[in-house]
Amino acid sequence: MSYRFLIADDHPLFRAALRQALSAVASDAGIEEAESLSKAKSALLASADFDLVLLDLGLPDSEGFTGLMALRHQHPSVGVAIVSAQEDVVVMRQAIALGAVAYIPKSEPLPSIVEAIRTALNGHTWLPQSAKELSGNPAEAQLAERIASLSPQQYRVLCMVADGKLNKQIAAELEIQETTIKQHVSAILRKLGLINRTQAGVLLRSLQQGGRLQS
Repeated sequence: MSYRFLIADDHPLFRAALRQALSAVASDAGIEEAESLSKAKSALLASADFDLVLLDLGLPDSEGFTGLMALRHQHPSVGVAIVSAQEDVVVMRQAIALGAVAYIPKSEPLPSIVEAIRTALNGHTWLPQSAKELSGNPAEAQLAERIASLSPQQYRVLCMVADGKLNKQIAAELEIQETTIKQHVSAILRKLGLINRTQAGVLLRSLQQGGRLQS
């Protein structure tokens, strides 16, 4: 079986290290690279036939979990493994709760990175030992499930709401009726268990900054 991988990282040396790890997993793997979130999205739009995306949290055009959340909503069938210099165990577990199949600190040795990739390809989640030892937060996991329940269009609307755009502006940008936007906003608030759009904006900005989920 020939695997296809997408490396989304803006550091050439680390992309080379990930190529080495991927080649150790499958010597005949097809590997593409992107140095930004926008280029990663373009690669996935051109062909979503990737087995795994290795996504850096610190891409120049992404903030916090923005990239992870966008890729998971736009391409739910493609696995996303986070690779990051950030080693906060709460952030690691939060990434898994938001749909990542693995969280790989950049400080991990090559054998561990290979192990993480193989684990993800086998359908299991992978975390470094330090994160496994931290008990999970049920409220975080529950809210992550609610976010995952949003449709791609609802997620786009949520992002625009967080940017402070009015329903009329969102409707014009998405080229749909304002009444449809109102329906989306109502559905978003219901799914997330929130009262108003201000709370929705605060929640998304918190996630984008990589902070703790707030229930």
